[in-house]
Amino acid sequence: MQFRNFKMVDYVVYGRGCFAQLDEILAPRRSDGKPMIFLLDHHFEQDAAFQSRIPLRGTDELIIADVTHEPKTSYVDEITRNIRERHGVVSGIIGIGGGSVMDLAKAVAIMMTNEGRAQDYQGYDLVKNKAVYKVGIPTISGTGAEVSRTCVLTGPEKKLGMNSDFTPFDQIVLDPELIKGVPKDQNFYTGMDCYIHCIESLDGTFLNMFSKSYGEKALEMCRNVYLRKDVWDEDSDEQLMMASYAGGMSIAYSQVGVAHAVSYGLSYLLGTKHGIGNCIVFNHLQEFYPEGVAEFHEMVRKHNIHIPTGVCAGLSDDEFNKMIDVSLGMKLLWENALGKDWERQMTRERLRALYEKL
Repeated sequence: MQFRNFKMVDYVVYGRGCFAQLDEILAPRRSDGKPMIFLLDHHFEQDAAFQSRIPLRGTDELIIADVTHEPKTSYVDEITRNIRERHGVVSGIIGIGGGSVMDLAKAVAIMMTNEGRAQDYQGYDLVKNKAVYKVGIPTISGTGAEVSRTCVLTGPEKKLGMNSDFTPFDQIVLDPELIKGVPKDQNFYTGMDCYIHCIESLDGTFLNMFSKSYGEKALEMCRNVYLRKDVWDEDSDEQLMMASYAGGMSIAYSQVGVAHAVSYGLSYLLGTKHGIGNCIVFNHLQEFYPEGVAEFHEMVRKHNIHIPTGVCAGLSDDEFNKMIDVSLGMKLLWENALGKDWERQMTRERLRALYEKL
């Protein structure tokens, strides 16, 4: 039997206020005056106070990353090209923000050392050269992008990540202070990404003790935050940050399932953001995850969250077929959810019917 030799994040710093150590962390990674490039979530574009905390030195550059939509391969290519034109070689790429910014940072770090276009590396183990040094700093929790082996991108033909041993961050900074004050709905949508990771991983055919141990703990923390607490407090931020980390670790050695496979189609065609897309889909997956969906509905009621409906109303046959094509391309996700004979179970007709419910 061949076991996968899983590449993890090299260094992790955790603790309230640890963002202040970033300058010290980066110092030994600076090379011959080559700059560090900081990709900052556009949410902080007008936040001068937060920007002043970012340790810019010498020719370092701060780039505001527009993640109104999830990152496209063309956007990765544009940022990479601009960095090369202005700086040539860099010391590292630091992503500060949500999952989209962290995925963007991972992708740009890879493209700094690999030829061609970002779309050429969408898939498994296609990256040839080690990326430049890269750091992930989440300012919202749930996606698990800080620990994942992939960076999910929308290309001209598909939505699929650069999944390779060169993708994980070299360093992550987990500071619960940074996720304080996230708007309630966004906090819920992103936190549910973690919750759904856990449900899909723990119910999947790829489940193993490595995934189970992380998934069960992440699920417990999600339940603590979204079901057992009546007031959001500092402990909630800390639990959700670690749930995101553990949830990401859980799927790293297994896989996600139906909700993610279906939501990829929504994202590709409609531009639906990942967290809310998973919620839109999971809301209708009672036949696959009855207990998890019932609990999800309880969380939605408790926090008075709006889950959009009717998002696929009025789509043409061609549009439905494009979503179906993208979704069925997520073969490992479907196999984890339904087993090796998933193609017999998840026909195009059955998937079309599911999309029509959304």
